[in-house]
Amino acid sequence: MFYVRIFLQYLEQYLKTRLAYRWDFLAQFVTDLSFQAVNLVFILVVFSHTTSIKGWTREEVIFIYGYFLVPFAVFAAFFNLWEFNERYIIKGEMDRVLPRPVHSLVQVMLETMAPESLAGAVVGLLIMGWAAARMNLQWTIWDIPLFVIFVIGGVLIYGGIYIALTSISFFSDSKTDIQPIMYNIGNYGRYPVNLYHRIIQFVLTWVLPFAFVGFYPASYLLDRDHWMWLAFLTPVVGVVYFIFGVFCWNWGVRHYRGAGN
Repeated sequence: MFYVRIFLQYLEQYLKTRLAYRWDFLAQFVTDLSFQAVNLVFILVVFSHTTSIKGWTREEVIFIYGYFLVPFAVFAAFFNLWEFNERYIIKGEMDRVLPRPVHSLVQVMLETMAPESLAGAVVGLLIMGWAAARMNLQWTIWDIPLFVIFVIGGVLIYGGIYIALTSISFFSDSKTDIQPIMYNIGNYGRYPVNLYHRIIQFVLTWVLPFAFVGFYPASYLLDRDHWMWLAFLTPVVGVVYFIFGVFCWNWGVRHYRGAGN
């Protein structure tokens, strides 16, 4: 309950700050929607020249893309660590965070959260609903809790990987990092994994498991039984990678020497 109260207080202050500049808030919201629309248009353009790709129809690929947007939106809202290096390491704000009686990672996540990114989850659900209606997809009562569990697992996977990458900043004050590259790799998880070379399939499954964020759970919801057992591994992979990310963070904090003078 202590952390819940802290979260609500941070959220209240965040909303006050954002609503003070309403047009900026609206502009970011429109920008995010435009970016998602461009990706959707890309899928539609590709399928304007064919009816299926490697056995996947247009509606199935759109459904997978819509599903991917849900865990990615939650991740983007609460794991907004893109500017951690410059803000907390180079500018020294980590020295302000560490003495407080709240875990440093929780503080950083709350200070950098962007709840407006959750709009992407709504868009993803709408896209999924449209594609499911076109395919006459029927879900059972068990698919709803499984959907929630899969989404949480996907968020933990993304969060764990990016927390681990962010932890490198404790050992380097360089402004350049590999997060943009990792972001591009993560986008492969929004499409059927069997479209890629076997080596890429292996990487997206067992090394950088972005396929568990979008493809495997979505394929299970599409009644593709071939990937069922992999879909059920999603929460397990999520917990493992998140624990690894937190371990890397704690290790980095222990070796952090401060901003200096």
